[in-house]
Amino acid sequence: MSVLTRPAPAHALNAAIPVLDTGRFLMRGYRPGDIAAFTAFYASDRSRFVAGPLDADLACRALMTYAGHWLLRGYGRWMVEDKATGATLGNVGLWYPEGWPEPEIGWTLFEGAEGRGVAHETALASRDYAYRVLGWSTAISLIDPANTRSRALALRLGCTPDGTFSHARFGRMEIWRHPAPSEATP
Repeated sequence: MSVLTRPAPAHALNAAIPVLDTGRFLMRGYRPGDIAAFTAFYASDRSRFVAGPLDADLACRALMTYAGHWLLRGYGRWMVEDKATGATLGNVGLWYPEGWPEPEIGWTLFEGAEGRGVAHETALASRDYAYRVLGWSTAISLIDPANTRSRALALRLGCTPDGTFSHARFGRMEIWRHPAPSEATP
């Protein structure tokens, strides 16, 4: 992973969001064009594990919540862009809203992005950033028990089950503990 430096983007918030280059993907800040990708994702059944489906208004609010997380916490989730095609593939990164048990590494992939290693590659980059740059000593991922693909990814990332967490909106979720910085592979 390398952190790219670029001229200040047109949107001031993006000046504070580092761009990560994983090799195949760019993890970048938010753009107005991302609203359409978020709206399409949240209109689909794919969003069922993250409180969807949602109408366009609520999908836009979800995107704005992710963008605002950077302002309030100093870190957050990135939009994932395919370097070869420019396609927006999902939203991956660091997340710690009020009421969450601990800082999380989360991933949401849009239609057509699964099965290509996108979530694995970008979750590893997110974890490396959390441990190396932010100095985190641990991280979790919260996963709906029915989300077998995310559970499989957690195992591939070296995570281990570590109890459950109940949330008023999302229901019961499994806590998957990421390996400590000394045990994690970048």
